Amino acid sequence: MLYFTLASKAYSRNLQYRGAHMVHNLASAMFGYMYACLWIGIGADHTLGEYGTQGMISYIAFTQSSLWISGFLTNGLGIPLTVRTGQIALDLMRPVHLFTHLMAREWGQIAYQFVYKSIPIYLLFSIVFSLDWPSDVSTLFYAALGLASAAYLSICMNYIIGATSMWTTESSWLHWGNHAMMNLLAGFFIPLEWLPDWLQQLAWLSPYPFLLYVPTRIYLGFEDGSLLWGTLLWCVFMTLICLAITQVLRRKVEVQGG
Repeated sequence: MLYFTLASKAYSRNLQYRGAHMVHNLASAMFGYMYACLWIGIGADHTLGEYGTQGMISYIAFTQSSLWISGFLTNGLGIPLTVRTGQIALDLMRPVHLFTHLMAREWGQIAYQFVYKSIPIYLLFSIVFSLDWPSDVSTLFYAALGLASAAYLSICMNYIIGATSMWTTESSWLHWGNHAMMNLLAGFFIPLEWLPDWLQQLAWLSPYPFLLYVPTRIYLGFEDGSLLWGTLLWCVFMTLICLAITQVLRRKVEVQGG
């Protein structure tokens, strides 16, 4: 009940700004539209592999919409701010695990962004480009499971990034570096199979392909749910790291101002 309350409060807090967020969706959709137009231009002279021009438009539409689920999360889950204000000391004293506390709150944020950002953006793309939706229920199920797992994996990664603020006065570079790696290694700008071989291998050694590329491939019908085993392994591994790093935080609380 506590975690549900934390999530619902985060969801309700964002509802106060849903009008402004809807306007912001137009800007996000415009970026996606420009990416789609680039691939339409390239597709005029190239086959674009197994995707085809329409397939690449669907690819861009899905990844652009999915960014609000697995990409645009709270910077460090808010830990850097609590370190600067000294709130982190009180958070660690609460009778609830810091990781699960912040995770529950972030799930509320993700749920809001899914309803008021991802869905409207994808619906707009569907109307503008006449996109086809998967007809197989299992495809939708595995794609949804992949997105939910990607959201959890991203929560873990942001928690680890936020925890570094205990040892440095500025962790924003890790946050933006994570976004840069996601744009490249998660297959946002370009499908991973079109990258150089060495970069493909590097990508698959990281969790980034499971944030966008894997759910997108499943949604488009190019993969089945077998790739989600990789997502599961990374989720377990990241969870263990988050639990371990919380123990370190409890032993090293440095209040940087406040």
